[in-house]
Amino acid sequence: MYIRVNEEVKKALENNEPVVALESTIISHGMPYPQNVKTALEVEQIIRNAGCVPATIGIIDGVGIIGMSADEIESFGSRGNIEKVSRRDLPMIMARKMWGATTVATTMILANMAGIEVFVTGGIGGVHRNAQMTFDISADLQELANTNVTVVCAGAKAILDLGLTLEYLETFGVPVLGYKTKKLPAFYTRSSNFNVDYEVDTPLEIARVIKVKRELGLNGGVLVTNPIPEEYSMDSNVINEAIEESLKLMNEEGVHGKESTPYLLAKVKEITKGDSLDSNIQLVFNNAKLGSEIAKEYCKVKK
Repeated sequence: MYIRVNEEVKKALENNEPVVALESTIISHGMPYPQNVKTALEVEQIIRNAGCVPATIGIIDGVGIIGMSADEIESFGSRGNIEKVSRRDLPMIMARKMWGATTVATTMILANMAGIEVFVTGGIGGVHRNAQMTFDISADLQELANTNVTVVCAGAKAILDLGLTLEYLETFGVPVLGYKTKKLPAFYTRSSNFNVDYEVDTPLEIARVIKVKRELGLNGGVLVTNPIPEEYSMDSNVINEAIEESLKLMNEEGVHGKESTPYLLAKVKEITKGDSLDSNIQLVFNNAKLGSEIAKEYCKVKK
């Protein structure tokens, strides 16, 4: 048994009730304890308040838990040295019966196994800066190309090369939708210099797009980008300077691979004196609200 679906989640799925998946990397690698647990439970509550069932996904003793309990989230958040798990790591972590924090890619895999369509996160991974030399491209993008899950995010993380990320997604046929925006949100800020594929104005419209994509048999995800609320958006000059400084330090220290993103996010938080973390939390809350509305509309249209 490689996955265990929480009874509440299982019942909701069987009855065509809306379920929203959540990742666990944000708990183990996104922020310190106990703020990580508090934030995770608050996101779940936002989803419940919207009339949906939250399904936080993580790996405990080698089993993918689809819908961790509050006690499991507490244990997950307080436990140190949990492995960050992407697609390549999943067989090893499960075979060794280890604990693992699911990235966007792995959360998509496990959500799809359980039959969950909508997944809410902060920002997706993407093509890293200077990837034409390093080939550093997040596995999240290949998962979006192949796995049938809709991902609601605040865009790709601003530490990435946003233009190349969009080019990659276009190559693999992933529709990038902007919720009430024509511009790709840049995680900490509401917009970038790049256009999304299509602007969409309602959760119902997004649900209809998902339905058509699934009925056509076009495998792969739908990426819904949702700008951070105006009051929590950071000054683009401030955040860009913090990112440039963080990238310089990362290169000097020789950090690379799957350690890059946690390192950069931590450095940006340090340089901005915590402002970036506050923005990160608020954009996840905002995405949870939109993801819940999409999940509800999708349950209606797919009947």
